[in-house]
Amino acid sequence: MSATTSRAVLRQSRYLVRRPAARYASTTSDAASKGKDAAAKASEGISKAAATAGPAITNALSGVGGALRKVGGRTGKVIAFVDSLIPPTIYYSKVSLELSKIIFRGQKMSPPSMATFQGYYQPLLNSLRQPKTLIAQVSKSFNPEAINRLRNVDKKQLAIAGVTAAELIGFFSVGEIIGRFKLVGYRGEVAHAH
Repeated sequence: MSATTSRAVLRQSRYLVRRPAARYASTTSDAASKGKDAAAKASEGISKAAATAGPAITNALSGVGGALRKVGGRTGKVIAFVDSLIPPTIYYSKVSLELSKIIFRGQKMSPPSMATFQGYYQPLLNSLRQPKTLIAQVSKSFNPEAINRLRNVDKKQLAIAGVTAAELIGFFSVGEIIGRFKLVGYRGEVAHAH
């Protein structure tokens, strides 16, 4: 729908909201029932207008995108490259958002407060402002206790780490096989001999 159609729907919904209130002002029970009906029709009209406004904005932006795609030369190549990156970026951001929602709900997590962020990043910012303190903090992080803990790892922990690594390699391999539709090698262009 066009912008004029959405404006007409919006005008009609406003009219439907105002009309019953003026006509049935004397009888309260009729006014209440008709007002609810009018409000339902008005909200339906507004939702239709909102639904048509989305495609109108998309069409306007696609017109701008179409004009930018006609630009040639290096600028046109950059615009085409950026334009080709937009759909996968949107797709993967939506997938990441939904996956993070599932993880947050499953683990019953909540985002950290602003005070937690400030408490964590303030020392980092201060150390970046003063590089000598950053070097001192990095040298403190290599303590011998961590190295001793790595040396004293028991067999159970090594077995768990090995099984986890094997699972990751297996999932990666199966994903590659599915993605390529082949067991060995990648599909690609045949190199031409000169």
